[in-house]
Amino acid sequence: MSMFCNQCQEAAKGVGCQIKGVCGKADDVANLQDLLLFVMKGISFYTLQLRAKGYEEKEPDHFVMRGLFSTITNANFDKAVFVERIKAGLELRSRLQAEHQASGGAGAAIIPECATWFSNSTAEFEVQAALIGILSTRDEDIRSLRGLIIYGLKGMAAYAEHAFNLGHEDTDIYAFMHRAMAATVNDELTADDLIKMVTETGRYGVKAMALLDKANTGRYGNPEITRVNIGVRKNPGILISGHDLRDLEDLLEQTKDAGIDVYTHSEMLPAHYYPFFKKYSNFAGNYGNSWWKQREEFESFNGPILFTTNCIVPPLPNASYRDKVYTTGEAGFEGFPHIGERKNGRKDFSTVIAHAKRSLAPREIEQGYITGGFAHAQVFALADKVVEAVKTGQIKKFFVMAGCDGRMKSRDYYTEFAAALPEDTIILTAGCAKYRYNKLPLGDINGIPRVLDAGQCNDSYSLAVIALKLKEIFQLNDINELPIEYNIAWYEQKAVIVLLALLYLGVKKIHLGPTLPAFLSPNVASILVKNFGISGITTVQEDMAKMLN
Repeated sequence: MSMFCNQCQEAAKGVGCQIKGVCGKADDVANLQDLLLFVMKGISFYTLQLRAKGYEEKEPDHFVMRGLFSTITNANFDKAVFVERIKAGLELRSRLQAEHQASGGAGAAIIPECATWFSNSTAEFEVQAALIGILSTRDEDIRSLRGLIIYGLKGMAAYAEHAFNLGHEDTDIYAFMHRAMAATVNDELTADDLIKMVTETGRYGVKAMALLDKANTGRYGNPEITRVNIGVRKNPGILISGHDLRDLEDLLEQTKDAGIDVYTHSEMLPAHYYPFFKKYSNFAGNYGNSWWKQREEFESFNGPILFTTNCIVPPLPNASYRDKVYTTGEAGFEGFPHIGERKNGRKDFSTVIAHAKRSLAPREIEQGYITGGFAHAQVFALADKVVEAVKTGQIKKFFVMAGCDGRMKSRDYYTEFAAALPEDTIILTAGCAKYRYNKLPLGDINGIPRVLDAGQCNDSYSLAVIALKLKEIFQLNDINELPIEYNIAWYEQKAVIVLLALLYLGVKKIHLGPTLPAFLSPNVASILVKNFGISGITTVQEDMAKMLN
């Protein structure tokens, strides 16, 4: 094999991609991502030693956070980016190593290879990458638990960076990232030790999502019930995809008087729910569906497309939109122009805007509206109405169907499941999984829509807060006594941290699909089943019979 990657739901043959990623990631990029993780583990190792002696520099925190985010599925496919980050990481690690030695050294009996290996040669990078990948951990249970921690950290880092972009940080989250990274190269830790670290990863996942929720609502207001147009206008447009609301703010501010409309795509849809963005008259609506349909939908948009984070699908060689795509933040793809960091408080999107001005208006692919905005504050405002509907039997059960969408045919299950639910049930959702059913005519219950969309994948935090509030209202002892079933779809690492966060909050009997993670060994999977009641999915009929009972 020329690579090995098993971090997402599309892992080839349910085991791992070994020649090229199903996501489109080339083997050399996959291997360099592994090497960047290896170098960052060395950075975390020395940071822990120095922090014990009072070291407070922030550079290791930000470097590890950004590096983890850049290796998430579908975020960055640009080999040159990872070569430069590895070089920068080795330089940072060498400086930390020198400071550690100057301060007297010691602090750890065994210094791992990730804290000592060094090279300036790109060719040697590729040789080393082949030696330190996932499979270099021989014990499959230890490998599985280390993977679960690392993939959880990647999702956590994504949420932490979005919060950071809005001026919010938590040093405890950074400290945990370093501790967990270092733990994955500590051969003295047992499986039981790593299981405890997995639980802690869930705990800090909750903290990261709460931090981002505070950052988003503090700047943009609490999401509110909103009807979002899915048609088009007559002006040229820019399509913004991904998850970073700060990038959207910069773009809207720079286009507000330019005669250019801005449309959201995929996970950026929930931006329409925030009061702050409604002041922009050129914030037109949402264009298209889930991320995996972009190859066909981008062809008809006509204007430029801006990726702010992950969810890039490599365009086909003959795609008409290849020269219209831009990236920023941790997103990257060879040949796509990249918008750099903020200067004087904002990113410069002038090249994207100039491109839009010479473009045709988008071609309409659908009409109508999508309703969303049911994050925790909005649902709390409706609490009396919801509680009354439960007490009178109008609402019999809630189904949390949050998570990710994907291109596999097996994901039709979620559309069929939503359509088959009885009319006295409510779907609670967040993330792009909603595109499987958010346009179905499911109606409402006494004015309450049967699909309550809380927002992006990080807004799964809202669903947990809502559940905890209902537990309090109904005076229950256990969150699992609520009439809530969890039927969650996953795709990448942000879904992993959401899952670990839910487990930390005590949620049990989660159905996870369309397949269980390939990185779970049989023993680790059995622990999750035994301790938390996690199970896969079967058929719509069988699963619904179980959950309705």
